[in-house]
Amino acid sequence: MSSSPTNKADGVQIHQTRILPDFLQSVNLKYVKLGYHYLVSHLLTLCLVPLMTMFIVQASQLNPNDIHQLWLQLQYNLVSVVIFSTIVVFGSTVYIMTRPRSIYLVDYSCYRPPSHLQAPFHRFMEHSKLTGDFDESSLEFQRKILERSGIGEETYVPEAMHFIPPRPSMAKAREEAEQVMFGALDNLFANTNVKAKDIGILVVNCSLFNPTPSLSAMIVNKYKLRGNVKSFNLGGMGCSAGVIAIDLAKDMLQLHRNTYAVVVSTENITQNWYFGNKKSMLIPNCLFRVGGAAVLLSNKASEKQRAKYKLVHVVRSHCGADDKAFRCVYQEQDDVGKTGVSLSKDLMAIAGGALKTNITTMGPLVLPISEQLLFFSTLVAKKLFNAKKKPYIPDFKLAFDHFCIHAGGRAVIDELEKNLQLLPVHVEASRMTLHRFGNTSSSSIWYELAYTEAKGRIRKRNRVWQIAFGSGFKCNSAVWEALRNVKPSANSPWEDCIHKYPVQIVA
Repeated sequence: MSSSPTNKADGVQIHQTRILPDFLQSVNLKYVKLGYHYLVSHLLTLCLVPLMTMFIVQASQLNPNDIHQLWLQLQYNLVSVVIFSTIVVFGSTVYIMTRPRSIYLVDYSCYRPPSHLQAPFHRFMEHSKLTGDFDESSLEFQRKILERSGIGEETYVPEAMHFIPPRPSMAKAREEAEQVMFGALDNLFANTNVKAKDIGILVVNCSLFNPTPSLSAMIVNKYKLRGNVKSFNLGGMGCSAGVIAIDLAKDMLQLHRNTYAVVVSTENITQNWYFGNKKSMLIPNCLFRVGGAAVLLSNKASEKQRAKYKLVHVVRSHCGADDKAFRCVYQEQDDVGKTGVSLSKDLMAIAGGALKTNITTMGPLVLPISEQLLFFSTLVAKKLFNAKKKPYIPDFKLAFDHFCIHAGGRAVIDELEKNLQLLPVHVEASRMTLHRFGNTSSSSIWYELAYTEAKGRIRKRNRVWQIAFGSGFKCNSAVWEALRNVKPSANSPWEDCIHKYPVQIVA
């Protein structure tokens, strides 16, 4: 989870002089080393591919007489032939066995709630007042959050929150989960014509709602998935759990051949609305909204022809060993026993540190060699000669064509735009997703990708960087490469409103 508003009320301060740390001031060398370690782990592939290419080029230049002479020489050098053949067979076997399988994103679907669940600001504030749970200071605090957060008037809250008084219950929470997950999955299966029985791997992530049977079991039961499906249910991992779920599905697809994996990313609001007056626990009420996404992955070579993207990298950074990072997004009870998620005033600074770790690890994997050399040389100079020398911050716009930054809040997007030196168009998808759908937690990066597709901006071989933050504290990234000029799928969440965007967001 992440939050962004800058407010101060009743002595509760939720703003920093600088929201994210300046990346120019400190870069940890160990994370650079980690990135190069990832690179070296694929060294065998990087070496064999050029050698095989050179061999093929040389062989293509031989004429029939050359081939005949080579055959005559080989007839009298049987030992050399055997040794050479053994090396070729052994090398090919090692390459095939160690080469990671390509993971394709066949398609994905984002849930679009019905219009009667929309919560315009006036209705949100009216309902908050009529519940009788919030004092005047808390109501004013929520009003300011809504006005400054960057969310719009058309976001959605669950049905239980539309009643006065609200009716949160286990039954209503299950109903919300079913509507979101099944709505996204129904559309995904309809668009891809993949049968539920063909799904070999299922990964579901939802941070705050984990009933028994699990959400993954609810999907297995609904769609009658086969008995040997490998199902996983991830809980308590925050807004970056969508990337974690992709990483888990990727690892499972490396083990199980010729199959499909479905990843479902969502969050559940019904039983996690906060009805107290602690300011740091009120922010999620104002930002988090109903949403979810279902993603179809496959390791089948045949799916490359119709797949939208190929998974290139997943980089995960965990800062949970630090106590402040661990507690900066923390579910707990307030002084009167009401449960909510508390957001620390240090949240943004901790998010900045996690981001720095993640992008420093990511750099050697994705940046052009020229950027890597500039970055590494200035870093070494800083370590050996001048500690005050500012390291060179690489231009990630040279590595990625599109950016899907988790729509945690307005200030998150503002600071990433500034620190990564991005252009307004690079963060447009994040801002518009926050405005139209609010913070939908782990699924927000998919609404952002759907926005970019709906705008017709993704071309063949474009690279997309999805980056999200989560409780714990974590920063996780996924990199995708477009396999073709990507068009939006049927029933895209932006299908009937993309012409309205981008909109001007009032400061």
